[in-house]
Amino acid sequence: MNGLRSHELLYRRSSRLLIVDVQEKLVAALEESARQNLLETCRVLGSGASLLGVPVVATEQYPQGLGPTVSSLIEYAEARPSKKRFSAVESTGWPTAAEATDDRFQIVVAGMETHVCVQQTVLDLLALGFQTYVVADAVASRRATDHRVALERMANSGAIITTAESVLFEWCESADCPEFKQLSSLVKSRPV
Repeated sequence: MNGLRSHELLYRRSSRLLIVDVQEKLVAALEESARQNLLETCRVLGSGASLLGVPVVATEQYPQGLGPTVSSLIEYAEARPSKKRFSAVESTGWPTAAEATDDRFQIVVAGMETHVCVQQTVLDLLALGFQTYVVADAVASRRATDHRVALERMANSGAIITTAESVLFEWCESADCPEFKQLSSLVKSRPV
């Protein structure tokens, strides 16, 4: 293809990773396997973003009551703004996609709960003109129906539903990428 790529693909220089409210008391409410999957997938995303130079923000919903971001994710977050609104957009301080001066118009969203803070954040990001990706295996809700319906609603509203591995390899772009071996090892470390 002579180096041309689809505008639907993620680019590391155009992306940000937003981890929404993966906090101690919130993750404790998830069923054990869902909790472990969320934490491990968010860790792999954060690690991959860090490796590839993608900025990471982790928001915290009312941290005085719900606790801080889980310790396994803190090292990846460049900022951890607190919030009371369910949507995380205002707390990030990002301009609209059209006003952004750093060309980071692609936002990859992970976190919880899929049907509350993640969904409201995604809908607001779309309204601000961001190309918005929801990582289906890195978002969670306490109830399966809430999770499923929220993913459908976000997709119907224009969000791109994807997976963590897809995100990481789109950011990597090629096996010739200097970080490819590290990234490949990181992906292989995830349980199937």
